[in-house]
Amino acid sequence: MAANITIHSAREIVTMNPSNPSASHVAVRDGRILGVGPLDELTIWGDHTLDHTFADHVLVPGMIEAHAHLLEGALWAFPYVGYFPRRDPSGQWQGGLTTIEELVDHLAVLDASLSDPDQALFCWGLDPIYFDGDRLTARHLDRASSTRQIVVFHASLHLATVNTACLEAGAIADAETEGVVRDEHGRPTGELQEVPAMMLAPPMTPALKSLRNDQSYWTLARLAVNAGVTTVTDLASQALFNQGAADASARIVNDPAYPLRFVPYCTPSFGPTVQDDDAVAARFHELAATNTDKLHYGGIKLIADGSIQGYTAVMNWPGYVTGAPQGLWQVPPDRLDHMVRTYHEAGINVHIHANGDAVIDAAIDAVDRALRTHAWLDHRHTVQHCQLTSAAQYRRMARLGMCGNLFANHLWFWGDQHYASTVGPERAHRLEAAATAKREGVRFSLHSDAAVTPLGQLHTMWCAVNRLTPSGRVLGEHERISAYDALHAVTVGAAYQLHLDHVLGSIEVGKHADFTVLEENPLTVHPIAIRDIGVWGTVLGGVPRPAGSDPIGPTSR
Repeated sequence: MAANITIHSAREIVTMNPSNPSASHVAVRDGRILGVGPLDELTIWGDHTLDHTFADHVLVPGMIEAHAHLLEGALWAFPYVGYFPRRDPSGQWQGGLTTIEELVDHLAVLDASLSDPDQALFCWGLDPIYFDGDRLTARHLDRASSTRQIVVFHASLHLATVNTACLEAGAIADAETEGVVRDEHGRPTGELQEVPAMMLAPPMTPALKSLRNDQSYWTLARLAVNAGVTTVTDLASQALFNQGAADASARIVNDPAYPLRFVPYCTPSFGPTVQDDDAVAARFHELAATNTDKLHYGGIKLIADGSIQGYTAVMNWPGYVTGAPQGLWQVPPDRLDHMVRTYHEAGINVHIHANGDAVIDAAIDAVDRALRTHAWLDHRHTVQHCQLTSAAQYRRMARLGMCGNLFANHLWFWGDQHYASTVGPERAHRLEAAATAKREGVRFSLHSDAAVTPLGQLHTMWCAVNRLTPSGRVLGEHERISAYDALHAVTVGAAYQLHLDHVLGSIEVGKHADFTVLEENPLTVHPIAIRDIGVWGTVLGGVPRPAGSDPIGPTSR
């Protein structure tokens, strides 16, 4: 009988298991890790196949993206118009539009390529904060087309800018919805802040509905394998209110050909405006009852405010250096209290989007009050983004057993803007304060928030270790962390946060055989080289998944 044990050799295996930190071989049986060590210690298990595919490579635990969105795969159906060049699923560079003029010219070319005059032009990835203080307006977009509706979805996913044709089609001038930005005369500028305002634009609903398709999952899979990621979260799952979304996730993710583990966190704010929180909790438990090794409903995600770079995050004093309003509450504190308490009492892990420090206070307060009425020692409720979390806030989080998921990529993509235009130098230096989180005893992970920034944990690690901005500024020298701590954050730390550290996050006996296959060891290369390490691909449940430009999907099995 053929052996069902495979022993993989590697140049080095970084296990993230302190009891057995490195090895040369790993044995796999039935998709799980049978043993880790030298070859002569693993042959005790009997007949095996010795595989040298990774003999010249470094294996680390399969990297986990603990805050991403299915949109990372979906949005590539539309043109990318971001400031920073970005690799598409085929590996080609897209974008790199660094002025409003370049953007308008590109939109005009896209407009000319559309034969149907009634088809809206929807694109994504822009952030006007890069454009020397100028906000993108309808007047700018009108230069690309005054007749076709244009929607430019911002990189933060919290804002959009539309042209006059779109404003008129949606009667947005007459809307009383919060988030419609107006000029001194009360006329809409074209900027729409947060979901209620963005959904006034007629093209938004059909565009977002069109993204709910099988290809979104498979495109996400290609991007993840190329980046060396084996587990991806979707922190805006619509499965609570959309059975079709739940059915699609089950059908696709559980397909043996699908090369990812997928962890949805359901977002009640994407459902009815007024929710029965008890009904939401019951529906979540129905979804969680369908969990498999590959598809794991992890909890509830609440979105409490907006983004700092969009000036919609809710800030404590002294607020934004520009004097902008203090932001927009997506879930007011009293409502947040009720939701957190209900889900906590139902035994559901809660992750709270909190960019502004005022919202971080509200999130911690909500968990504190929930714990006073209902004990749960292992809840692992998590503050998502943690951008301006102070040492005092981290101390409270540690005492309450909370986790933090830090948006380290902000240091690169918006660090210079935060320094100069949003929160000023002192607070920018403690942005994404990973060293403080560690010092105060908070278990933390690091994330990309893809599609807000590109999926790729090596780059995210690089950001936390180096804290460099595009201008060359070191943003918070004393908040740098070691490469080991950064790798821990995107493996063991992320797994812990998702209540999956018993099966993921390290290379040790009994866990899933999920590995990231690298050309170099991120713990020994120069810190500045971490993001440039080549990625061979991944191993998921013992099955090698090489990186590449070919599509991943049912037709490519």
